[in-house]
Amino acid sequence: MPVRVPAAVVFSPEGVCIRGFDHEAVMSPYGDDGPWPGVLDSVPEVFRHCVTEPAFCDEGGMPVVTACLWRATGDDRRRVGEIDYPDGVSDPDGAAHLFALLVEPSAEAFRRFAEDYYEISVDLDAVRHVYALHPLTQPVVTALNADVTMKDLADDLAAARYPSAAG
Repeated sequence: MPVRVPAAVVFSPEGVCIRGFDHEAVMSPYGDDGPWPGVLDSVPEVFRHCVTEPAFCDEGGMPVVTACLWRATGDDRRRVGEIDYPDGVSDPDGAAHLFALLVEPSAEAFRRFAEDYYEISVDLDAVRHVYALHPLTQPVVTALNADVTMKDLADDLAAARYPSAAG
């Protein structure tokens, strides 16, 4: 089974659309062979591509989504579909889990996420270094992943305009 992107935030001139997929959520599209009623029904046309993009769909073209919200440039608040959430279930769409880093954007929160998601130990000082946007160095890269070099990251660092000791 291909790797599913758990969450994506798409910024555009029309606004922002956020979609998430928690494969363990009660509202998984695989429970009823399709997205939970209401999750995508009201997504405006300008944001439809954010949920129908092939990277966010399964092999049959079904959107793999448990949570979706958006805010168009003219909106005064974020919007979600009219959803009948299941009773008695904590975090039924997985949104609290998926978007935790958006509401607590700290090195400590990222470390907790990474250790849980990747099932590895993560060096907190290295994560703090990156969160502070200090120039990336080989020792910091090695602390995060001993198999990666600054040369491996050169194109990504340039594209992200992230400062590095190499230039």
